[in-house]
Amino acid sequence: MLTDCKVKMKWNILFLFTLVLGAYTVLANDDDVDDEAVVEDEYVEEADDDDIKYVSPDVKNGQYHFAEHFDDIKEFEKRWQRSEATKDGIDADIAKYDGIWSVETPQREKLKGDLGLVLKSKAKHAAISAQLTKPFEFVDKPLVVQYEVTLQDGQECGGAYLKLLSYGRGSENLRQFTDKTPYTIMFGPDKCGNDQKLHFIFRHQNPKNFSFSEKHCKKSKDRLDDIFVDKLPHLYTLIVYPQNLYTIKVDHKIVNEGSLLEDFTPPVNPPAEIDDPNDKKPEDWDEREQIPDPDAMKPDDWNEDAPKKIPDPNAVKPLGWLDEENPLIPDSSAKKPEDWDTEMDGEWEPPLITNAACEQAPGCGEWKPPQIDNPEYKGKWRAPMIDNPNYKGKWKAKRIPNPDYFVDEHPYKMTKIGAIGFELWSMSKDILFDNIIITDDIVLAESFAAKTFDLKRKKIDKDSESLWSRLLRYTHDNPWIWAVYVLAIGLPLVLIIFFCCSPSSPKDKDEQHPKKTDVITEDIIEEVENEEELGEGDAPKPSTSKSSLEESTASEGTPEQSEEASGDAPRRRKVRKD
Repeated sequence: MLTDCKVKMKWNILFLFTLVLGAYTVLANDDDVDDEAVVEDEYVEEADDDDIKYVSPDVKNGQYHFAEHFDDIKEFEKRWQRSEATKDGIDADIAKYDGIWSVETPQREKLKGDLGLVLKSKAKHAAISAQLTKPFEFVDKPLVVQYEVTLQDGQECGGAYLKLLSYGRGSENLRQFTDKTPYTIMFGPDKCGNDQKLHFIFRHQNPKNFSFSEKHCKKSKDRLDDIFVDKLPHLYTLIVYPQNLYTIKVDHKIVNEGSLLEDFTPPVNPPAEIDDPNDKKPEDWDEREQIPDPDAMKPDDWNEDAPKKIPDPNAVKPLGWLDEENPLIPDSSAKKPEDWDTEMDGEWEPPLITNAACEQAPGCGEWKPPQIDNPEYKGKWRAPMIDNPNYKGKWKAKRIPNPDYFVDEHPYKMTKIGAIGFELWSMSKDILFDNIIITDDIVLAESFAAKTFDLKRKKIDKDSESLWSRLLRYTHDNPWIWAVYVLAIGLPLVLIIFFCCSPSSPKDKDEQHPKKTDVITEDIIEEVENEEELGEGDAPKPSTSKSSLEESTASEGTPEQSEEASGDAPRRRKVRKD
């Protein structure tokens, strides 16, 4: 029976393995199933049998102020200008914008046909720019700036931000694009050491004197460490609303938002009052809250010259102290090196080693008692402090109306944008930029990201997905798969438990445990042997074969049963002596 159970268990395990293998095959090729399950999805063309299918978005339909996916190298060379200028204020050998730009495929997580702009060099100034398809004017629609950055080699120190160049003379000759070229907005990640930022800076024009000043957005409360170290593509989105509000997103998640009027440093509008620059603090103005008591006198017994530590007068030199021995002695086994030059190296002296004679003694050399705190020490005497009777408080200059005061209630209305560009310096190479758009339509920007960045991250997630996570995802998307689990796992387990753990039949018990009458005990055999030895007269010896004994036992029963039936006392048998 146990053998049969093992055979059944083996067949059930084989059946279970076959079903699991079939489920794994389905999951390994679940792209086909996914494709059939999402036929009605807007982007069903994104997936095929082997990989996620990428199609370069249409950027020539006039919906964008600027759109670039870098998939057309010839178009890129016509549109983008590498800077030929030099940077002012630094050494000539490093002032040139000679960083190398290239359009190529990403190092990892490649979508077929997807290319990006890569800054190949490090520790070099690099600048590249392009004209907008149509200038962006801040009137009554939001500004949406969106682009991808992949720090393929991580980031030690440097930026990956984008500049929106102001419309006019600065954006007309892009071959002279430098850090001095006027810009309207600078947006993007920047890091050096532990200082990590996601810049949003805009140049605001003073309505009174028409000068420009930079306004820096408050720092995000969220930590952005991962975007600088994970070497994955990240999507950066800036939305500036006509209501003087802004939103910053990373990978579709809001990481910063606020007001142009309240959340920038320095603020857009200056204070109404300022300190009078001509107001000076009077010479007799006393700002000290407390002063030394002028009436206090140093006590006569105050000794400022007493040392803080003195030798312990109660200390006694330990017995056995070796006064004549030095703790360190010259090494007698040392030899002067052959290349020792007395004129250059000085007089050679052997190195010092520990004096062996001092190892067994409590100490060597001149004995000095240990130092203890001096009970007479008081230190430098200082008069106690008292409240200053002439204290007038902290001096502050008088407040006067700010001559530069103004109120700009619409800082959203910035300088018109005519071009975009990257003007960077980085200690990391292979920074990849991709899928840049400037638009006034938020929905259009989200749709563009769905066709580009979202596909890219979907492929990354798919490539890094384990079998278990794929199984969970597939089950979540297809609830009917629970029926397969029940058949593939539950049914074989039930069969195994049923066949191997069910109680045995009565027939099996009889086979495993024979009846009492079927057993020939040692007592019966011994009794028969004794009767053979007692044989009286010519009486034939009873058969001692197993069959005859079994018949005798079955017909006559046990000796006790015979005695009880006859009612006679048991008869003592005599054993014949040899």
